Amino acid sequence: MENLIKHIRFPFTFNVEKLQQEVQTILSQKWINHYNTNDYEGEWSSIALLSQGGKSENINAITIGDEKVSYTEIMASCSYLKEIIDSFLFEKTTVRLLRLAAGAYIKPHTDNCLGYEDGVFRIHIPVITNPNVEFILDNERLIMKEGECWYIDANFTHSVANKGKHDRIHLVIDGIRNEWTDTLFFKEANAEQFIKPEPQLSLAEKKLLIAQLKTMKTPVAEELIKKISKEIE
Repeated sequence: MENLIKHIRFPFTFNVEKLQQEVQTILSQKWINHYNTNDYEGEWSSIALLSQGGKSENINAITIGDEKVSYTEIMASCSYLKEIIDSFLFEKTTVRLLRLAAGAYIKPHTDNCLGYEDGVFRIHIPVITNPNVEFILDNERLIMKEGECWYIDANFTHSVANKGKHDRIHLVIDGIRNEWTDTLFFKEANAEQFIKPEPQLSLAEKKLLIAQLKTMKTPVAEELIKKISKEIE
């Protein structure tokens, strides 16, 4: 489907100077290295602004158990960040600052069940960035500028390379869809355009699937083998 929605740049921005001033005060706090250590090279770290238990070191994107989320101790001196977060009238599951150091690289990956069509979604607000950050979403480079607000459908394969000389920091908000968000999103696109992409198999998975199909020895299996073989040529 040509008009499939993979990302949205919303038609509003936030005060970059205020954002950066508050984030500067947080840089001296304890940032936690991202837990998906196989997914990146270099330094990729985070600090939670809203998390289960209200702890800044709890940078998990997935809620576990019934413990409620609350603002962390970091927010005591971050009135503008709180103003931004509170302006989004939906239930948040986590809010973090994510820092990708200069020279670091997040490998291509997907965050399954994190698209608007799933009823949950992710918002990116760049706080500090540079022109040499390459954010690739489904083979398309997105230029996200400081203070802008973006929806990214993380069901699609994405990667980030910070080829600049300065760290990149994004405010990242995960939330749950409701009527307020429907109004926000559907001003930018039709509801029918939010569709979950087909699962994307790795090269190794495709080769394994071909081997399994060969054992079936049916016309349908043969056609699938031809189709998959062309994808890995």
